[in-house]
Amino acid sequence: MSYDFSVSTCRKDTNAEKYTLREELFGTEDLMPVWVADMDIDTPDFVLDAVKKRLEHPVLGYEEVPKSAFLAQIEWMKKEHGISFELEDILYSHSVVASMSVCIEAFSNEGEGVIVQTPVYPPFFHSVLNSKRKLIKNPLKQLVCGKYTFDIEDLKSKIDENTKLLLLCSPHNPVGRVWQKDELEQILELCLEHNIVVFSDEVHSDLVYEPNIHIPFASLSKEARDITITAMGVGKTFNMAGFAMSSVAIPNEDLRKRFKKVYDRIHFAQGSTLSHVAFESAYKNGKEWLEDLKIHLKENFDILDDFCAKFPHAIKLTKIEATYLAWLDCRGMGLKDKALRNFFINEAKLGLNAGISFGREGSGFMRLNFAVSSAKMLEIILRLEKAFKDRK
Repeated sequence: MSYDFSVSTCRKDTNAEKYTLREELFGTEDLMPVWVADMDIDTPDFVLDAVKKRLEHPVLGYEEVPKSAFLAQIEWMKKEHGISFELEDILYSHSVVASMSVCIEAFSNEGEGVIVQTPVYPPFFHSVLNSKRKLIKNPLKQLVCGKYTFDIEDLKSKIDENTKLLLLCSPHNPVGRVWQKDELEQILELCLEHNIVVFSDEVHSDLVYEPNIHIPFASLSKEARDITITAMGVGKTFNMAGFAMSSVAIPNEDLRKRFKKVYDRIHFAQGSTLSHVAFESAYKNGKEWLEDLKIHLKENFDILDDFCAKFPHAIKLTKIEATYLAWLDCRGMGLKDKALRNFFINEAKLGLNAGISFGREGSGFMRLNFAVSSAKMLEIILRLEKAFKDRK
């Protein structure tokens, strides 16, 4: 079966966050939103069909997450990413950010250090600061070619006896890296040496483009497995963020007990009945759909790359290895961050994430979500071309 991503259903009359917040965030509704990380692509039929079938039963009361749902995820992780988890390792969570906040409270105290590697998804550093922990910034190092990597020497210089937790984004949002084994092993070595727990956000792990291969941090070694909390789920992969269901895997019993002490106090419960069946169906039936989706997404990225090549002195596209979030280097335009944002809003009529929101290392960059239909991708390019030609 071949899936068609040429068009998608209009979301303007729904409560879709990226549309309803246009006026609040951008000061106008006269733009196409390409910011928040969900897809303007229809959620697959096999997910929706599972929900419709469950709705044939007229009672929607409290339900436990069925074992079959997490077993489907465990099987997926084993086949797709070569890592084996046990059923008792897995806990329900409504979001990766919520899981991260639990980790910060469970594995550090107020005033102790938590490492983040900027530029990075803003809740990484907001969650640390909101918890009154010490934010330790270990900025990624950008090479001459534009590719990002870890700055290990900088990290070594900032770790002390009060550093308790490292928040790893893998694959990385927004720079699109799939970390290689040797890079991850350098992080692991330091964390083992200094008794640092790793929270590994791997929610984008299914959206990896060939020839890159996602390596779960917990799969590096037995030692890595014992210090890692892995966050994962179907929200990004199958455009299911609205189901508010993800999971955390914690193989080490001591870490799991410490995590659950906070987790149980907050009372995460078991989520939505409809989310359970959607989650399970995605993992059981999603392989072929996902493979077709990745081909489509890469085609969209290549179209965007071709556009940027027309204006090499103004805009450069960071080469992508994973995610559907393009990291645009706009420093060649010579605009301050506010003016750059206004250019995309008022001239290109596109609502992007400002790079500066991912940390000061994102100054001069913008993040564009290219997980859209072919028709919408064409419209994005037409708007960009007009804006850049008019400015030139």
